[in-house]
Amino acid sequence: MTKTRQDAWSNENDLLLAETVLRHIREGSTQLNAFEEVGDMLNRTSAACGFRWNAVVRNDYYEAIELAKKQRKQLKRKHLHWAPKQKRAMTTKHKPLDYIHDMMALLESLNQQLHSTELSSELTEKNRQLTKENNLLNKQLKQTRKRLNTVESDYQAFIQIMDRARKLSLLDASEQVKQPMFKMDRNGNLEQFAK
Repeated sequence: MTKTRQDAWSNENDLLLAETVLRHIREGSTQLNAFEEVGDMLNRTSAACGFRWNAVVRNDYYEAIELAKKQRKQLKRKHLHWAPKQKRAMTTKHKPLDYIHDMMALLESLNQQLHSTELSSELTEKNRQLTKENNLLNKQLKQTRKRLNTVESDYQAFIQIMDRARKLSLLDASEQVKQPMFKMDRNGNLEQFAK
């Protein structure tokens, strides 16, 4: 079957590609296998899927990729601890319950990881919201400080004006209290003079 699909990628296609690649990473498979799987589902070549992943989609899933890698490591560790018990359960005819208990423990572990992934995404979203709110509050704080500086400088200018006005009013009052001084000129006329 020849794959010749040429239409644009939709958001649903990108989401399917991301989910499939992340699942393959978690399960320890390769991205190439994920590209082939998505290519079969969307009638695209694996190369087209790989290009879309690397050029566009991967940038939006950095944290999810890191989490999937971490989960893959945890699964490997659990598998290594679990594998000897599995072999023992398979070879021992009288202890099949060990195998069932191990499987149940593995399923519970996977369930906890799923819930921790959901919690992690909730915390990431909450962190994003709080960061946005913090940035907004910092911006408002800067504006408030700028207004406060303006009010303080206006207040200082007002105090200086009031101080000058008080001093001028005191000078005017002291000049009004002084008695006028007179002297007689050569012609016998009185003239007022300032002291």
